Amino acid sequence: NEKKKTRGGRLPTLPSRVLHIRQIPGDVTGSEVMALGLPFGKVTNFLMLKGKGQAFLEMASVEAAVSLVNYCTHATPHLHHQPVYIQYSNYKELKIENQHNHARHQAALQGGNAVQHGSLALTSALDGGLLPGQGSVLRIVVENVFYPITLEVLYQVFSKFGYVWKIVMFNKNNQFQALLQYADAMNAYYAKMTLDGQSIYSGCCTLHIDFSKLTSLKVKYNNDKSRDFTRIDLPFGDGQRPLDASLAAAFGTQSTIFQPYTGAAGFAQPLSFPQGAVSPSSVSGQIPAVTGIPRNSVLLVSNLNPEAITPHGLFILFGVYGNVHRVKIMFKKRGIALVQMADATQAQLAINHLNGQRLYGRVMHTTFSKYQTIQLPREGQEDKGLTKDYSNSPLHRFKNPGSRNCQNIFPPSATLHLSNIPPSVTMDDLKNLFASKGSTVKGFKFFQRDCKMGLIQLGSVEEAVHALIELHNHDFGENHHLRVSFSKSTI
Repeated sequence: NEKKKTRGGRLPTLPSRVLHIRQIPGDVTGSEVMALGLPFGKVTNFLMLKGKGQAFLEMASVEAAVSLVNYCTHATPHLHHQPVYIQYSNYKELKIENQHNHARHQAALQGGNAVQHGSLALTSALDGGLLPGQGSVLRIVVENVFYPITLEVLYQVFSKFGYVWKIVMFNKNNQFQALLQYADAMNAYYAKMTLDGQSIYSGCCTLHIDFSKLTSLKVKYNNDKSRDFTRIDLPFGDGQRPLDASLAAAFGTQSTIFQPYTGAAGFAQPLSFPQGAVSPSSVSGQIPAVTGIPRNSVLLVSNLNPEAITPHGLFILFGVYGNVHRVKIMFKKRGIALVQMADATQAQLAINHLNGQRLYGRVMHTTFSKYQTIQLPREGQEDKGLTKDYSNSPLHRFKNPGSRNCQNIFPPSATLHLSNIPPSVTMDDLKNLFASKGSTVKGFKFFQRDCKMGLIQLGSVEEAVHALIELHNHDFGENHHLRVSFSKSTI
């Protein structure tokens, strides 16, 4: 069963704010190790074991550590072109006993964490020599170019990590190279950390990324070799025009044609291209495709609250990101469960959005299971209702291909989207309903044109997760069942 020994002969380590980093190349510096954690939050301590190629990184919170580990499950970070591996440590905090080392580490930490406070602080950290040469311009070398690399391909790949301002492509020493400038240096950090050593297409077009000595790019022409995405007024020069006028305008206004970054500096959206192959496309009307993931639809969910979790609760929550076929809570270890999704793409989406989410007071850990399916209990086998089959449930959100639900998949948020509200139900009725489940209602509004739908804002993301589990499919009578999902909007 799932409790048997896993890698390293142990059960998966529970989330901790101290992370263990392995297989670090010998010439990597402490500041480069710190850079792995900085996009996810403040780094409060670190320890390098250079002789062993290992390090420990202490984040300010468990949530920040979970975000980093979650990210690395589908995008292996690289240092000096070599993959490094990050996992939770058994330590809950790091203690540096040597006073000299402690003082030196604290000075480095203060300088490194300055990058969290914007580009001015980053500039001062760079001037201090902590992170030399690491600015907002990247130099990209592409090897094994078996497929054409265009400006549009580079934009689509790198805009996952931040606002791309400028790109210039050229050939040097018989190599395809490009310079790419981000709006923020933290975005460049993040892109280099994740994409260095990755391949745009499986087995070819491999990226090697360094920081450029340039602090800014000068782009004179918008054509097939260079582009300033902040200006649509530049001439075409001697190069070819962009694909068409509408595409040029789209680039100039940061259109969502290529789904550019919309988050805070240094934080990338969940990727649709795990390690191995960067896949820039998705099919409209379907759950976005994910390539390069294990062909497994069964998830291992751990660190659950055994007093509160139920198979139905997991079915409703994971059902936001795909059709859940089966759920099994471990009979002798109630804090661990298996969730079987309809396919591996939906399983990856659930990991992207739910790993590290707080549920009933605990930080939930979600990853792929080694099992390919959940076995139903044999007749007469004691199970206490902990294994449920939902294969034919009428509550599946993605039964119909092209369903609008497929275009409205968002991470957990404090604001919930409500639909299928009967005309007889008022705003106060809905506020009282959510308050009765322990939610703190911060705001509510009906959609102006349709009182069958509305938004309700609760006190926290965790409250919203609990409310969704409790109230999705709530029966109002008159054949009206409330539909609840996470919203990208706020009130």
